[in-house]
Order: sequence, then C-alpha cells, then structure tokens
Amino acid sequence: MKHRSEPALQIHVDPLTGPEIADLLRAHLDDVARHSPPESVHALDLARLRHSAITFWSAWLDGALAGCVAIRELDPHHGEVKSMRTAAAYLRKGIAAALMRHVLEQATRRGYRRLSLETGSMAVFAPARVLYARFGFEPCGPFADYVEDPYSVFMTRVL
Repeated sequence: MKHRSEPALQIHVDPLTGPEIADLLRAHLDDVARHSPPESVHALDLARLRHSAITFWSAWLDGALAGCVAIRELDPHHGEVKSMRTAAAYLRKGIAAALMRHVLEQATRRGYRRLSLETGSMAVFAPARVLYARFGFEPCGPFADYVEDPYSVFMTRVL
C-alpha cells in the first residue's frame, strides 16, 4: 500500500511584495501591539524589513503561506532574528521549528558567531521563548540598540 507523502515546506527569500506576506506581517504587528505598549514594540513593518541589512524568508506549504522569519545583520559576526511568525492555520505544526533550523543554517553559512533576538516578556510570548530555548538560545542583556525594557526578553546563542 502506497502512502501519500506530506508536502515539503518550501522556504525562500521573499521580495515582500505579495498580499499574503503583507497580511501575515500586518497580523504580526497587530498582535504585538495588542500585548505591548508602543515604545516596546520592536517588530518591523514591510518598509523597514526591506532594509539592505535584512534578509527575509517566507515558508510555503502546499501553495499557502505558513510562516516567515528574517535575519538582520548587526555586524559581520552577529545576526538578529526578526519577524518570526507562523500563520494561524499552521500553529503547532512544526513551522516555527523549521524556520528556526533554516535561520540557524543561514547564520552559520554567513559566518556569524552569534545570533540574538528580542521577544515579549508576557505570557502570550511564552511558546516563542520555549522554542528559542529549545534551539539553544539563552537569556542575555540588551544588544545592538535595545535598552532594558520590562516588556522585552533578550536571548542569544553562540554558533
């Protein structure tokens, strides 16, 4: 008996021009704004994600947008994970883990020695913090241009 194989997740650099990615990023920004005061929101909009220091990837499953992630190069040896988001229909299906593996592989290819991130401190962000810890990220202090903020958790991983 033949088993139908699951479709493979396709992750590729995204030009940030499609309506699906615009909708997912809008939902991301809206969600973050619901849980953090404006001065503590560090998520980037489409225009800011198009910066030359940022590489943005989208993940597609069977023709549907499943998630996204970006790396911002802080310096030649240090990158920052940005815009990690799973589409609502794909939550708890391994998309975020696949995106994290992809980002770690890309950071290693680039020769980064460290990868850092900022996420929320509230309970709604707990699943994200658990995922990051599972991939070896540990709490750290603010990095780059961040400052201490009770709404932020900073994490880093040596590569």
